[in-house]
Amino acid sequence: MENSANLFITSFINFIDMQIPKLVTASPKNEYSTANLIEAFPCQLPESVRQNVFNLGVSKRYLLNHANSTKAMSEIGLIDLCSEACQKAIQKASLSVRDIGYFIAAYDTNPFLSPGLSQLLIRNIGFNPYIKHVNAQGIASTAFPKALELAENHLAAHPEDYVLICVSGVSSYWFQNQVRGIRDVMGISQINQIKNKAKRQVELQKWIATMEFFLFGDGTAACIVAKDGEGLAVKRIVEVTNVGKKDYLAGYARLSALDEPFKFSFYSYLDKKIPELGVKYTALALRKLFGKNAENMMKAAKKWAVHTGSEKILDALAEHNGIEHGKIKESHEILRDYGNLAGASLPFILEKIVSSNKFERGDTILMVGYGWGFSAAAVSLEFQKYSS
Repeated sequence: MENSANLFITSFINFIDMQIPKLVTASPKNEYSTANLIEAFPCQLPESVRQNVFNLGVSKRYLLNHANSTKAMSEIGLIDLCSEACQKAIQKASLSVRDIGYFIAAYDTNPFLSPGLSQLLIRNIGFNPYIKHVNAQGIASTAFPKALELAENHLAAHPEDYVLICVSGVSSYWFQNQVRGIRDVMGISQINQIKNKAKRQVELQKWIATMEFFLFGDGTAACIVAKDGEGLAVKRIVEVTNVGKKDYLAGYARLSALDEPFKFSFYSYLDKKIPELGVKYTALALRKLFGKNAENMMKAAKKWAVHTGSEKILDALAEHNGIEHGKIKESHEILRDYGNLAGASLPFILEKIVSSNKFERGDTILMVGYGWGFSAAAVSLEFQKYSS
């Protein structure tokens, strides 16, 4: 299996001469505790489901305030939040919009299926309408490593440019709205006792939607990437996708047509295999990243930025890789205070690590993402100099 798995691993294992001189985050103004959301949920939750919610490890999160609107979803909140992060990154890097040669927008949700997020942001940020740009949609938790890969490809051809990356982790367009009208939610033990397969599937879908409602928060991040200079150096990037041909079905969001004109439904799915797949895929990515020296390099890392899937998944990855709690605590803190931020979780964690710790030149940070796709990515970063 290992030999065949290698066929599906895309790797960039030569040293990359690329820096992240500035990384910033932005969150909505509206803060919601888990207790607040339980009170606001459309129906009363059974005690077993409430316990499932608290086991996710999320105490609070920030959400765009559109969940209770009956009107068409507005893109304004998303655009404003992304623009805030991008403008802050440019300003803190002592640059102007004219210095940016390439703009990358990575995201999952957007009220517009088309045009993409980059088109919506360009004029709002202040870019010239002729700027080179690209959208990376639907990559979910590995969006930041993929955006870094795209930046590296551009800088190889245009080493004089600065690249601006914007990663949106705004998911409430999906997860705050798919629970509308829910009248009851069953616990897993009750669901498993239902003999009718179709009914059991409906109840399971309601339970999953409930967990997503309480797990995900909203946030955006932006960073400047440059070929030269001093900063957090990106050394290596590895990605692995769909080792098993249908592994993508472990987690997805999809549209389906209804029997009415212009009507579609949205639903998402999280399989119980996701923690197991997360461990398996990240292990493959880390092994490809470091080869035979993987164990030593992983032990030598000063910090780990691990995607905030849930408390259970963080604990499983830490146990499997022998990661001390102190090296992964920022991932737990971001999960607790912001929830699962999808693609924005890694830059949120990385920003917290860099701004809250003292580093010496040569210290390494390992960044690991995993999730829908089914995919995992591993990035090796080396601290050189970072100005907060």
